[in-house]
Amino acid sequence: MTFATADLYDDHADKLQIATPMFNDYGGKKQFSGAVATVKVFEDNTLVRDALAEPGHGKVLVVDGGASLRCALLGDRLAKLAQSNAWAGIIIYGCIRDSAVIANMDIGVKALHTNPRKSVKQGQGVRNVAVTFADITIHPGNYIYADEDGIIVATEKL
Repeated sequence: MTFATADLYDDHADKLQIATPMFNDYGGKKQFSGAVATVKVFEDNTLVRDALAEPGHGKVLVVDGGASLRCALLGDRLAKLAQSNAWAGIIIYGCIRDSAVIANMDIGVKALHTNPRKSVKQGQGVRNVAVTFADITIHPGNYIYADEDGIIVATEKL
């Protein structure tokens, strides 16, 4: 599906949430969309790996990492896993690493920033819960549309 978030906003403004602009594009795909799956963690990417190891079926994984800039929740290995399991994209409210490699992958990745430090692996966090950041609340099953202009969230497929 080809779209522009600006056009979707013009057509569906009353049905959308718009994320406060704070995310940078890191993946090779600048435009991506899909149904949402969520993970809420803090400086521990175990549940991120668990989610991306499952078939994505064109979904977008939204990771609420608590805006931590102290470590990365996604690197090239997990991005490759996501790509091979047919995830459309990943949005991280936190950091990634291996950004130069991820930039050449056919997957959408948005995050706040980069950090070379890897996260801990303790299995802490929750999956498939509503997450709130960037002045929006995202529920599992919502639809995300992301491009160079930003991120919009709809309760149903547009």
